[in-house]
Amino acid sequence: MADRGQEIEDDPTHPAALRARVAARARLVNRLAVVLLLAAAVGAIWWTNVWLTERFSENTRVRAELRSALYTGNLLSELQRTAVVPLLLARDPALIGALSTKDYATVSARLIAAQKDIGAASIRLLDNSGRTVGATDRKLLGANYVLSPFYVEALRTNDTVFTVSPGDTGGFDFTYSRAVVSDGRALGVIVVGADLLRLERSWSGISDAVVVTDSSGQIILSTEPRWRGHTLADALAVRSAPSAIERAFQVTADWSNRPADAYVGGRAVMQTETRIPFRGWRMTLFTTFDSVRDRVNAFLALEIMGFALLMALGFYVLSRRASVQSARYRRESADLRALNARLTREIAERERMQRELRVAEQTVQQASKLAALGEMSAGVSHELNQPLAAMKTYLAGARLLLERGRGDEALTSFQRIDDLLDRMGTITRQLKSYARKGGEAFEPVDLRVALSGALTMMEPQLRNRRVRLQRSLPREPVMVFCDRIRLEQVIINLLRNAMDATREIRDPSIELVVDKLSHARLSVRDNGPGVADLEKLFEPFWTTKSPGEGTGLGLAISSGIVADFGGRLTAHNRDSGGAVFDLELPLYEPARRGATPLAAE
Repeated sequence: MADRGQEIEDDPTHPAALRARVAARARLVNRLAVVLLLAAAVGAIWWTNVWLTERFSENTRVRAELRSALYTGNLLSELQRTAVVPLLLARDPALIGALSTKDYATVSARLIAAQKDIGAASIRLLDNSGRTVGATDRKLLGANYVLSPFYVEALRTNDTVFTVSPGDTGGFDFTYSRAVVSDGRALGVIVVGADLLRLERSWSGISDAVVVTDSSGQIILSTEPRWRGHTLADALAVRSAPSAIERAFQVTADWSNRPADAYVGGRAVMQTETRIPFRGWRMTLFTTFDSVRDRVNAFLALEIMGFALLMALGFYVLSRRASVQSARYRRESADLRALNARLTREIAERERMQRELRVAEQTVQQASKLAALGEMSAGVSHELNQPLAAMKTYLAGARLLLERGRGDEALTSFQRIDDLLDRMGTITRQLKSYARKGGEAFEPVDLRVALSGALTMMEPQLRNRRVRLQRSLPREPVMVFCDRIRLEQVIINLLRNAMDATREIRDPSIELVVDKLSHARLSVRDNGPGVADLEKLFEPFWTTKSPGEGTGLGLAISSGIVADFGGRLTAHNRDSGGAVFDLELPLYEPARRGATPLAAE
């Protein structure tokens, strides 16, 4: 059989070899035909999309310019129609007589009748003191506008004045005002409001977005109420951030459009600007590409459908040939199933090895914990020396008090000894909970209270040494979130180090400063000789004391405790002599932490 196959390969004129070459050439031709058809389809659709988008976008822009011209004409017509009203009313004998005689009984009714005939937004009559004596809105009667621009400018120019002022509903009021003059004397001011909001409402039902800006660029009319009062650039930025899905749709919708002039509400729009021949005003229309996209998509859908039919026919022919190959694939599937069974066995073996590896890792972790507990026991023995020394002092004091018959005072010493025993029990319990990384006893703690507790523990040593102790504490609480017992241990360590550093000083002093800025901070300052090697200060078993006086674990343990609290413990030497240890902890902020003491437990 091998010789037969080799013979076929060596003989290029053999029918089997010819059929193989023809089949390979046919597959190549089919693939090229499919690729060319896809390339032609993509190119035709792309060119059609570009050409139609350009043409329909230009038509949309022309229609937007026509609408802008129409809106501008309506706006100018409304302004010009309203501008004549103050001149006519300022010459009305009835209004002049009412201002002269101060008889305003029929003024409001006359103004309401005039409003119905003219179609103005509002009409107000102000006397020479700026008080409203007649108005189409009777709620405004009695209101004083002596400082309003439309009142001041009307009296100053003695001509019809146009003003734009902020309205009560978040928009702007557009008013024409003119002084009412009789015998050369100004009796009052007639104020007529232009009903431009009616035009604004009519625009919102036709265009996507329309804004009118004054000469300073501030938006005074807009179909988007939240844009009023902003500049155009700021208004386009005042929009709700689209969601991820909306942003994805926006990207897919904009790729085929012309470059957008701006984005309104997360949608691409074309911007059309028209100059209004009135006080430097400008009108800007924003029109979406939706209508353009709909019309273009209609043409593209027909084109895509034609290409889809051609491709479906081609795929049908190819599927007939693929059915012949499926028989061969079924034979190969049997080999794949055998391979899959072998892979399944290998996976099971790998999972067994991973389980054994996890058991080994847990054993290593347990050994590491035991080693850490051994190191911690040395630290705890160091911490127990403090309450034991204090207990010894309190017992000696209690003995003297009992010998002198002062039993009540001796009870106080016994109570302190009982507190120290509780503290020693708490310290030993830390060995049991060491494997759980702590945190169960965390609670809000006032740093001032923790300092007071530490000073109470150190009271006998401070009394015997006669160290001058200075404290600077704020009046308000300085709250931190930590374990109070462990925090007191840190403070006691710092106090003991300060006392040891000032042992040879003639006038020893220790200064304790608590302040609250971005963090809660406790500074322990002494007037000793300072620290020679600051870099090794917090390393375990490193100490400057004589053998037998210190283990070198106090600052290392304190630094670890403060790090568990999320703070840091640092040290530096003072320029005037002595060392400074700074304990910084994050301030306790329940609102930001989102936890209460109960939740922390």
